[in-house]
Amino acid sequence: MTLEKKGKTHAIVAYITIFGLIIAMILNMEKQNPFATFHIRQAFGINLLFYVIGYFIISNFDSLMISTAFWIFIAILWFYGFIGALQEKYNKVPLLGEYFQKWFTFIK
Repeated sequence: MTLEKKGKTHAIVAYITIFGLIIAMILNMEKQNPFATFHIRQAFGINLLFYVIGYFIISNFDSLMISTAFWIFIAILWFYGFIGALQEKYNKVPLLGEYFQKWFTFIK
């Protein structure tokens, strides 16, 4: 069984809300799987981006157009990462995936 197959469940769970991310992080602590770690970092970055940018910046605008653009952007990142986990690929999310891997090295 490949590393991708072994870590696939944790990788998929990481993309399912913030609670799934926390569960995946806890499950991956015992037997650290590089594939799961990769996707946990990607999901952590997407969640952090959603909460920080959404709460501190987007919520200050009273514009449906800005809010919709933000939601679409987050949805694209999420789908891209989730589909990569399903296909057992190391797909970095567009624009920010490389940074997520560098910034969140504390996630093992």
